[in-house]
Amino acid sequence: MNKVILMGRLTREPDVRYSQGETPMAIARYTLAVDRRFKRDSDQTADFISCVAFGRQAEFVEKYLHQGTKVVVTGRIQTGSYTNKEGQKVYTTDVVAEDHEFAESKSASSENSGGFQNAAPSRPEPSAVPADGFLNIPDGIDEELPFN
Repeated sequence: MNKVILMGRLTREPDVRYSQGETPMAIARYTLAVDRRFKRDSDQTADFISCVAFGRQAEFVEKYLHQGTKVVVTGRIQTGSYTNKEGQKVYTTDVVAEDHEFAESKSASSENSGGFQNAAPSRPEPSAVPADGFLNIPDGIDEELPFN
């Protein structure tokens, strides 16, 4: 079984590109800084894991994930290799992300990323909830949801 679960922060803005062809597909690449559980004096305190997402997951990354966002990524490890311009064989290891979940609230994310405002909708104040307990959902919100 090949299953990976990571929790960490994006080290930079995701690099999102679209494939060529009849039906272009989004491909998002980003790096997660994942804290190590145990720390030694001279060791680094985080691992930097390369992640890649395809299709709908890549579109989600493009729209909602930014530098500093703390997320839980579920996926699988994939290895590969290629020959670079100098003729040397380069080996790669990536996590292919199959699912993303936010790991902190919007306000906590703002505090940890220097004022970044997440694109996810915020929860209304309790006083803004109508007496019947149901919220009024604005028209056109369907286009902003990351799932259908």
